[in-house]
Amino acid sequence: MLSPIEQTIRKNLEHNTTVNLWDGSLFGVALGFASFSAVLPLFVTSMTDSATLIGLVPAIHSAGWLFPQLFTASHVSRLRQYKHTVLMTTIHERAPFFGFAIVALLLPFIGLNAGLILTMLLLTWQGLGGGFTANAWTSMISKIIPPETRGTFFGLQAGLANLFISISAIGAGYLLDYLASPWDFAACFFLAGIFFALSWFALAQTREPQDTEKIIPEEKSHFWDDAKKVLRRDKNFNWFLVMRALSQFATMGFSFYIIYALREFDMDTVTAGFLTAALSISQTVANIAMGWGGDKWGHRAMLILGGIAAFLSALLAWRAESIAWFYPIFILTGMANVSLWTISMTMTVDFSNEAERPIYIGLSQTSTAPATILAPILGGWIVDSAGFVPTFSISATLSVAVIAILIFLVKDPLKHFIADDRR
Repeated sequence: MLSPIEQTIRKNLEHNTTVNLWDGSLFGVALGFASFSAVLPLFVTSMTDSATLIGLVPAIHSAGWLFPQLFTASHVSRLRQYKHTVLMTTIHERAPFFGFAIVALLLPFIGLNAGLILTMLLLTWQGLGGGFTANAWTSMISKIIPPETRGTFFGLQAGLANLFISISAIGAGYLLDYLASPWDFAACFFLAGIFFALSWFALAQTREPQDTEKIIPEEKSHFWDDAKKVLRRDKNFNWFLVMRALSQFATMGFSFYIIYALREFDMDTVTAGFLTAALSISQTVANIAMGWGGDKWGHRAMLILGGIAAFLSALLAWRAESIAWFYPIFILTGMANVSLWTISMTMTVDFSNEAERPIYIGLSQTSTAPATILAPILGGWIVDSAGFVPTFSISATLSVAVIAILIFLVKDPLKHFIADDRR
């Protein structure tokens, strides 16, 4: 027997699925015009030769997105409706792109040093804006999408976003090549800001019922007290967190595949483009297929499949004898990336009920942040001191450890909830 709120959720399911897929697609278009892996690093490169500062672009974004989620968990867990919080906080992850455009236009007048400082401040604002939005957004989506279709939705949304990132990234490349400075980067960032705004309007059409049945304690607890309770009680989730952290080190070799192919096999730019396309297509297909597969066979099974893909990817890179080997390497990398991010996020929300879900989301993301930042640094140090092959061999070995934890120590949380309900 469905509760009134569950009946409302299913009544609005088609509408909510549609508007949030539009949100993800438009968000993807925006990211393609101002990607953290290409356009923004190129913008920073136009102002400095420092590899450290250029490398900070994706690092600031990742750290800003991951770290705040536990600290917002207690507040989010007391909300009966998440939508208002999501719409207000997500402005801070979208508005900075108009700021990047203004900085690009002002560069000839304010100078490179001032432009670089403003860019780093905007990157920090944007990263933290995403981090303060993420927990409430994940909680809202987990509320309005029923458990039996949640994996399919997250996978389809991520797949569409990735597809549109690829398309608009090509457009960004043409703009940067065609337009003279400072209009080249400014145009990319203004277009990104416009599509982020359109994405916001699609998100705003979400129909989320207010949860009047949710029990909220009168006294507000501290986020760390809530986190300690979960960690003491839920051993299954603890092993999931260990797996999440270890997986960052198991995939640390991924960042160096392109450099290895360039140095070891004299890869040309055309081949680099084809390999990038293979990665994008792989991630688009894997998001949709693994999301659906998670709903059908369990998200743990998809994580195991992703761990196997990570192992095979590192093993092939370790043993590669020609540039042709890198096509399956990049396809397997795409599968592993989807498993570690989309599927991990989907499985995280399965561990808890509605009331405690923000705490679980916060723990899963914030506890992974140190490993996410340290893994590429460690990988780079190993490459500099011992070479590429040891990095790939260590990644392959750690992938086996990740697979073992998933098989022997982590249990499917949804199946446990069903078993508990039957008891």
